Amino acid sequence: MKNPKLPIASLIELRKTLHKYPEVSLSEKETAKRIISFLENYPPDEIRTEVGKTGILAIYKGQKPGKTVLFRCELDALPIEEINTFEHKSTIEGVSHKCGHDGHMAILCGLATQLHFQRPETGQVVLLFQPAEEDGRGAVRVYADPKFTSLKPDFVFALHNLPRYNQNQIVVKNNTFTCAVNSIIIKLKGKTSHAGEPEKGINPALALAEITNKFQQHIQADITKDNFCLISSIYIKMGKKAYGISAGAGETHFTVRTDKNEQMKKIEATLEDTTRKIAKKHHLDCSIKWTQNFHANENNPEAVDYVRKAAAMNHFDLLEKESPFTWGEDFGIFTQQFAGAMFGLGAGKDTPALHNPDYDFPDAIIPTGVAIFHQIAKQITDAH
Repeated sequence: MKNPKLPIASLIELRKTLHKYPEVSLSEKETAKRIISFLENYPPDEIRTEVGKTGILAIYKGQKPGKTVLFRCELDALPIEEINTFEHKSTIEGVSHKCGHDGHMAILCGLATQLHFQRPETGQVVLLFQPAEEDGRGAVRVYADPKFTSLKPDFVFALHNLPRYNQNQIVVKNNTFTCAVNSIIIKLKGKTSHAGEPEKGINPALALAEITNKFQQHIQADITKDNFCLISSIYIKMGKKAYGISAGAGETHFTVRTDKNEQMKKIEATLEDTTRKIAKKHHLDCSIKWTQNFHANENNPEAVDYVRKAAAMNHFDLLEKESPFTWGEDFGIFTQQFAGAMFGLGAGKDTPALHNPDYDFPDAIIPTGVAIFHQIAKQITDAH
């Protein structure tokens, strides 16, 4: 049977509606309702809602037992004010889809239309509409949800649109596709004093400077070489604008990136140890907290081969990327636990960069995303 005709006009309309009414992480209630409303036209065999709070699982089952393959997209938008002026621009002040999650949802809904009319021969295909990717809370919540844990997928896949790459190009890489990212919050507490008698207090300034300098020594910024580690200073605060007072407390934040999950564990331990030693040296109390943790997407070679074959069967242009992307993506939670792959879908050379206020997902790549997902699903679930 040939693939059913893709209702591209309906998918574009859905995408633009999702763009018009964006919602930030874990607030995607109306977004989820719109997805469910669309799926009702192409009903799955089973649908599970409120997964990880606002997520959705749509399950299309084959007639015979077999493998479970999962495809994921994201529901959430970003706290960015949109500067575009087109008709479907964001109506929510300070919030907009600047990472293309509206397009990713449209692609997965397009896959639903194909699966509804052409069920898998064996096993089942699961569509995961995941909340809260942008702040790293979504995948871990879904993974821990009993509605998800019963599925035990054999393979998991996700794509991300890539501005500055040829439109409709498929970008693949074995092993690490996106980096591990974690952010550290360090708070130091000393003792305030009169600025004319600083010796009677404990000022955190030297410790903050020393921490910054020591952290810089761990940077290896060339991602093509071993032990890639990028540490960016994000925020620093100390004291108040009261010039007669020597500060007694300080806070500093850094974001850390590595190309391997094991490397991230090692650097986390090193940075914590360094911080505590410096705090002790300067007689400061110290607290450390990590936030917005993204595991590296460490792709399974067999899963990436499914992507390569799907691209070839559809005559799509394929690019083998040599080094990982440095941004974080919480799909790494799933590639840590299951054989899987994240890959890229070129959004066009002239498309504004992700997270830019003038970005808009290009609708022209929706059919390519649907086609490659569907071809992957057929490879895994077709009877042999």
